[in-house]
Amino acid sequence: MKILILGSGGREYSIARAILNEKEAHELFFMPGNGATNSLGTNLNIKDYNDLALYAKENGIELTIVGPEAPLVEGVVDIFKVHGLTIFGPSKEAAKLEGSKVYMKNFLAKYSIPTARYIETSSIEDAFKFADTLSAPIVVKADGLCGGKGVIIAQNHDEAKVAISEMLSGKSFGDAGLKVIVEEFLDGYELSMFAVCDGDDYILLPAAQDHKRLKDNDEGPNTGGMGAYAPTPLVDEALYQKVRDRIIRPTLDGMKKEGAPFEGVLFIGIMVVNGEPITLEFNVRFGDPECEILMPLMTSSVSDMFYKAATNRLGEIKVEFSNQYAVGVVMASANYPYSSSTPAEIIVDDVHHEAIQKYTHISYAGVSMVDGVLYADGGRVLVCVGIGDSIKEARDRAYMRCGQVHFAGKKLRTDIAYQAL
Repeated sequence: MKILILGSGGREYSIARAILNEKEAHELFFMPGNGATNSLGTNLNIKDYNDLALYAKENGIELTIVGPEAPLVEGVVDIFKVHGLTIFGPSKEAAKLEGSKVYMKNFLAKYSIPTARYIETSSIEDAFKFADTLSAPIVVKADGLCGGKGVIIAQNHDEAKVAISEMLSGKSFGDAGLKVIVEEFLDGYELSMFAVCDGDDYILLPAAQDHKRLKDNDEGPNTGGMGAYAPTPLVDEALYQKVRDRIIRPTLDGMKKEGAPFEGVLFIGIMVVNGEPITLEFNVRFGDPECEILMPLMTSSVSDMFYKAATNRLGEIKVEFSNQYAVGVVMASANYPYSSSTPAEIIVDDVHHEAIQKYTHISYAGVSMVDGVLYADGGRVLVCVGIGDSIKEARDRAYMRCGQVHFAGKKLRTDIAYQAL
């Protein structure tokens, strides 16, 4: 099958890697891809979605998989479907679940899906007034897409008011912050759950846990994610069932009623409070770095799952996972997440250790290729993934792989999966 993958990160690299590990032969194309994806397929540079759809049609692309949120919110799926192409991802209307936090919170309230108490407003006065009714910490969110960085957890009321003022004035996140959500802080533990949906049916993947903070012990600023592991022992079958019944089913039914059936990945950020799952947020694509650890755990065909979801036939297949665990450790560039860093050459040692060869790999993200040399040139550069029969074994292997990757200014956490261990 000829498959086009939109995106340039570790998530897209991992999806491609999983597809190439299948028994059937596939030919892969990336738009735009990164410096390492050209070893897996062909990188394209066609930024206009109409032109890209024409290229896909002319070149017999049988499936397109959309990785990041921006093309989904911009309506790439609708454009491809107009051209009669098979594409995995939600429509522009359904992508509002991530594109607008205000839309998402109001949707949750409308369909009685458990979420934190909140106000959505563009009035600084109303936002301040509501913040005063909450006890600290207080959560302040920008409405639009902010690359995973539009959420502030204010430790006191003054901090919350500064965050509200800076968002509503356009200072923090430009137009994305001209409407805000102020909500109560939920005290529990956070999980990432992913449902692959075809509008009616869905498949719930094993729960993962992400590590958002830059530094060990969950200190430092929030990032796009510094590592993850799956499956997490913090979830039992009873909790999965609550998520199915209280969150996923009413969301799919609600989106149909809204005239925007949800097809694609529904990423549910969950806070578990006293054993009850509360919805923190929806995203409309795989999390990154969660995708990097879920893909290698799949033992059934990844491409078939995406294809069946994109053609409303998920009911025909059974998706299977290995009984092992995966841990992914992000290696980031020197100035991440504050500013861009000077490109640095990446040197990867030759692997002689059998366990590292067999049970670890690297998913490349923020990298470029210049004259055959790979450079770290993005914020999150790559993810070292380890697989094992226990979380500890998977984690130890991931860190062994990290020890073999070198570039100037490399930055990583040393405590990924500590919650489970």
